[in-house]
Amino acid sequence: MADTKKQLRWYNVALIAFVSVWGLGNVFNNYAQQGLSVVTSWILIMLIYFVPYALIVGQLGSTFKDQAGGVSSWIKETGSVRLAYYAAWTYWVVHIPYLAQKPQAILIALSWLFKGNGNFVNTVSSMTVSLICLALFLLFLWLSSRGLTTLNRIGSMAGTAMFLMSILFIILAVTAPLMVKGVHVATPDMGDLHTYLPKFDLNYFTTISMLVFAVGGAEKISPYVNNTKHASKEFPLGMLVLAGMVAFCALLGSFGMGMLFDSHHIPTDLMSNGPYTAFAMLGNYYHLGNIFVILYAIANALASISALAFSIDAPLKILLSDADPHFIPKKLRRINKKGTPINGYWMTGILVSILIIVPALGIGNMNELYKWLLNLNSVVMPLRYLWVFLAYYLLNRHLEKFQADYMLVKNKHAGMLIGGWCFFFTAFACLLGMLPKISYLNDPGTWWFQMGLNVITPVVLLALGLVLPMLARRNELTTE
Repeated sequence: MADTKKQLRWYNVALIAFVSVWGLGNVFNNYAQQGLSVVTSWILIMLIYFVPYALIVGQLGSTFKDQAGGVSSWIKETGSVRLAYYAAWTYWVVHIPYLAQKPQAILIALSWLFKGNGNFVNTVSSMTVSLICLALFLLFLWLSSRGLTTLNRIGSMAGTAMFLMSILFIILAVTAPLMVKGVHVATPDMGDLHTYLPKFDLNYFTTISMLVFAVGGAEKISPYVNNTKHASKEFPLGMLVLAGMVAFCALLGSFGMGMLFDSHHIPTDLMSNGPYTAFAMLGNYYHLGNIFVILYAIANALASISALAFSIDAPLKILLSDADPHFIPKKLRRINKKGTPINGYWMTGILVSILIIVPALGIGNMNELYKWLLNLNSVVMPLRYLWVFLAYYLLNRHLEKFQADYMLVKNKHAGMLIGGWCFFFTAFACLLGMLPKISYLNDPGTWWFQMGLNVITPVVLLALGLVLPMLARRNELTTE
């Protein structure tokens, strides 16, 4: 009798993974930093990083199919309990810059929805914006502490809408010059191969972290390995199709960007206002007014609100629910009557509040603040991927101990080499990503301020994970 749970086919796996990994912002953010040369970068990142990453997740998920803790469970099984705690801490703490950035996205979406333009990011001071963002964050922190689940359902719908809008953008942007009279391609020489070739200098390598950030997060799909029919064949096929779909959207999306925005004169607010400006242009081309802008603003606002509420609660509960008392103090694990880890919420609130307010003291422009925080996310968020690759390296080191329906490679040394490569590539991207994306000569004071924050933020966030076990140990000694 066939296993009724193993119903997912390769195309189901590919679609589920695609919706969870890909977003329209990835196209805009990377085009803003690299222009049309990002086309070559997308091809390279898919071949040397994303494909092995996705297949590594497939093997880890298949090997530890009965483990519910994700990356920390993989590390616990292949490494040690202490390493598993550090993996769980990293998974939680990298969401701090993400939580600090989401209120900005909500404000920009609401500005376009009610004012119909992107002047907000260029006219309002960064401190004013930061105070509004702080108020928004604290509101959602309070709502999340009261168990607000409706936002997650709304967010699921909004996320699907955002996915559909990204596909719509690609179709409309690429076909506009062909379908609509009077529409001209913005970037000259789009038929010349040299337009797509990056200049492999230091500035280029500082932007790789944004590409890694864009394609990361495949570990979210690991639970689906064991629900896949013929997992050893169909799951890797699904992952390869996923890579193809992401590459297709990234390449065509970037090509469409070249048609709308001159690659040699990229607007400074492309990261913050880009999608709205693009949809406004497309609405104008197709004589549909602001309908695309309104739809995108609503979808993005709802998706950001849901992501904010969900990212406050879910990573914290993952950290604390399976917490080892040797590593996390008893006070931090305290649950209130509503089932909320209230002291964990306090810790989240303090860290995010600091990250919202302090940068505004040295970055006066709201648009620059938005870009800086987005780049900080591209440095900090991929740190959690390091644990995926360490788990895969350790798995291959002791390959004889583990059994899996699907294996990327059967040779343990080849597996260790692939895991090591992905680990060091991620670390390399994060380290170089710390360099500010502004001109040192134009504003050395702001450059050093951003550089200081880019180094201090991940160091402090990770170092806090070393402090908690010491507090937990002291707590154990006082209660003995």
